[in-house]
Amino acid sequence: MKQEKDTPVLVTGGAGYIGGHAVLALQDAGVEVCVLDDLSTGKVHSFHETVHFYEGSVHNQPLVDEIIERHNIKSILHFAGSIKVDESVVNPLKYYENNTEGSRNLIESAVRGGVENFIFSSTAAVYGETGDEPVSESAVPLPLNPYGSSKLFTEQQLKDVCVVSKMNYGIFRYFNVAGADPQMRHGQFLENPTHLIGRAIDAMLGKTEPLTVFGRELPTVDGTGVRDYIHVSDVAEAHLSLLNHMIKNKNSFLMNLGYGRGSSVLDVISELETQTGNRVPYQYGAPRSGEAPLVIADIALLQKQLKWQPKYATLAQLLSSSYNWAKSL
Repeated sequence: MKQEKDTPVLVTGGAGYIGGHAVLALQDAGVEVCVLDDLSTGKVHSFHETVHFYEGSVHNQPLVDEIIERHNIKSILHFAGSIKVDESVVNPLKYYENNTEGSRNLIESAVRGGVENFIFSSTAAVYGETGDEPVSESAVPLPLNPYGSSKLFTEQQLKDVCVVSKMNYGIFRYFNVAGADPQMRHGQFLENPTHLIGRAIDAMLGKTEPLTVFGRELPTVDGTGVRDYIHVSDVAEAHLSLLNHMIKNKNSFLMNLGYGRGSSVLDVISELETQTGNRVPYQYGAPRSGEAPLVIADIALLQKQLKWQPKYATLAQLLSSSYNWAKSL
């Protein structure tokens, strides 16, 4: 991939889980990278040695302005933010500060600095209840939690700003991102993961108490929650495809990012046991507040717009890479 005018791409949150994989994808494509990360949840790794690394926050506009001017930044991939649904329910102001206000400050600096392409990592949580059919981008967003609302507000900021500026936006509404780099260069570093796969692996390895399955009588095929899981390396590659598409077409895009199929909690447990030969101990608990029973992506727009083909699209590949990464730690 050739970045426009051969200028670096700025990746906010580039020391975090998804942002770090995006950095790897850019490096693998021969693109020069700048990273801005406050290291509140991310970690510096060996692959960061070849990037322009700035420790700091997207709230720090003088720093962001300096990075954009110094490196003639024309494209930003924005991953920085808080991501825990349950935490957002009990501490909503943190999410409006980190996600909505932080993004506002970054967007303002981007416009002021002449950035042309701004790709934002949004979430399927903006949809809320989606029923039992794949949800498309035309659905009316009705978030069930402050996490989803904080992302939706940022989407609207981008849409409004790009109408009155020369900047274009790319918005990906992620479904459930999991897995680790197949070369074991990067993965998740969560001591107490809140997502299903991390919790299941920790329970299987005896690091925690048995896994709690939140809900057993939900309106799904087996009574447990169903999600559209997508491998993090495929997510990273999709960002490169979208950036190329934006540079070529000089336009803005919003689309779902998933595989278009769902796996239940019990599907994940069963496949993880098959992949590892170990048992996942689990027990049932009450459904969690602010979570929809079933969320699956309609990816017709993604398939139409982007020349992107996932490489790790099976649940087996996703879970085996997650397990191998957890063991490597």
